[in-house]
Amino acid sequence: MSGVEGKVVAITGASSGIGAATATYLAERGARLVLGARREDRLQTVVDQITAQGGSAVGTVIDVTRREDLQRLTDTAVDRFGRLDVLVSNAGTMAVSPFDELRQDDWDAMVATHITGLLNGIGAALPLFRRQRSGQFVNIASTAAYVVKSPQAVYAATKTAVKVLTEGLRQESGPDLRVTLVSPGFTNTEGVGKGASPEAAAAAARQRDEMAIPPAAIASAIGYAIEQPAGVDISEVVVRPTAQA
Repeated sequence: MSGVEGKVVAITGASSGIGAATATYLAERGARLVLGARREDRLQTVVDQITAQGGSAVGTVIDVTRREDLQRLTDTAVDRFGRLDVLVSNAGTMAVSPFDELRQDDWDAMVATHITGLLNGIGAALPLFRRQRSGQFVNIASTAAYVVKSPQAVYAATKTAVKVLTEGLRQESGPDLRVTLVSPGFTNTEGVGKGASPEAAAAAARQRDEMAIPPAAIASAIGYAIEQPAGVDISEVVVRPTAQA
């Protein structure tokens, strides 16, 4: 199967930002969507917007740090649509801070979301993809996986782990599965400056207003990887503002 139309796509972190933009982009091109996120009200808004425009989407409240929630997401795809063609692991948190602030809860949240959450998605979808003899993982990393800038070390470390895990998964995937890494640069999402000091948050907001690209730019890159013919694997895509050094 090539193209987007008719494919069943599950997306984590689908209630806002890149996840919501990707859901909208794919729905407009005929994908059938299973959307997961923690915030039920925001998730339902995305589902309602898609269905109001004639698209096909269902939402389920999940926390990617829980294995059983990812299993429920993939089970929902099979129950509603009979299969799952793509899992977009997009859920993320960007609570950056200097090490001296010792914000260990934030560190734990980034590790749990970006690393454990990604592995939970692989654990839920891989057996299904093997049974189907087809499927695609699309994992969302960051340009922080390529260039470390203070005070983003913990965030960058977790996104580097996403990059490494994705490459390892690609090497083991065999001829039937596709594995894609999409690494956004500075993107205009609600996570910009979240959890930072007031001064750092204000600086991030100014930079966002000056140069950040819209989530739709990342959605189109994800769509490009998904729409390729079955034998074509877009392994890695980096999307950043032209102004980003």
